[in-house]
Amino acid sequence: KVENMAEDKKAFVDEINKALAKSEGLTLKDLLFSYRGTPYPVTVCSVETFQALENLEARRDDMVLVSYPKCGVNWLIQILSDLVFTTIQSKPVNTELPFIECGDPDKYQRMKQIPSPRILATHLNYDCLPKSIFKNKAKILVLFRNPKDTAVSFFHFHNNAPSVPSYSSWDEFFSEFMNGKVGWGSYFDHAVTWNKHIEDENTMFIIYEDLKENLTASVKQIAEFFGFSPTAEQIQSIADRATFQAVKDKAQETYGAVGSILFRKGVVGDWKNLFTEAQNQEMDAKFKVCLEGTKLGAKLKYDVYCKA
Repeated sequence: KVENMAEDKKAFVDEINKALAKSEGLTLKDLLFSYRGTPYPVTVCSVETFQALENLEARRDDMVLVSYPKCGVNWLIQILSDLVFTTIQSKPVNTELPFIECGDPDKYQRMKQIPSPRILATHLNYDCLPKSIFKNKAKILVLFRNPKDTAVSFFHFHNNAPSVPSYSSWDEFFSEFMNGKVGWGSYFDHAVTWNKHIEDENTMFIIYEDLKENLTASVKQIAEFFGFSPTAEQIQSIADRATFQAVKDKAQETYGAVGSILFRKGVVGDWKNLFTEAQNQEMDAKFKVCLEGTKLGAKLKYDVYCKA
């Protein structure tokens, strides 16, 4: 067990640096490999790790955080860590990359040593999650963000992260994003599948834009879902520490250069800077086909956040 936070953070930063080193000199076409029909980045995922993933023994008190990439999960991890620390005075241990599918195949053995409650983050779709999560009834918090801002954030991540291959243009990225040819596959496939589980027991959906809109209420909701009972005062102070700007400032101090890549802008509506009229129409049509009339579609408030 890692005794202090500095050592803990160092392990996490080492993992990130390893991933960045792997992407040195990679071209876009070498960045992704396919596993069971979904593309994943070779920098943090491998076939061996996916094959070992079923060895992950979930616990009932694990906190599972699901999100498509660039929907704000690193922000949510910070909020949950603070919630755990504030209510039970125990600092979650982050020696591994927080995403269960990322890292080396032996990580699942090492994870057995991590004391509860553990935060298990993942970008995986429902059908790819280890069965023990469902068998042991771990609680699953599913985070979504409007697809236009998600796409723009994903594009900037590629173009800002050192050594991660960049796209020659936003148009090139947009086309790959719409075709699901990006890490972890299609946003819309992810959304359609998870929407089928929106009523499942032990599962709660939360929307990035709602976190931005009313952080205090969201923190309270998350705390109740995971069975924590912070006081109103504690909820407020967690929310104050968890504003995007506060987390971004702290991340730069903690993770150095990587911090500014993980937490870039965090605004709602940034898509208006990049989307062309044709791209707007294409995504509006896709949303209509995939999510209009669904519970997740309603939660995403597409007309509020994705219409110019």
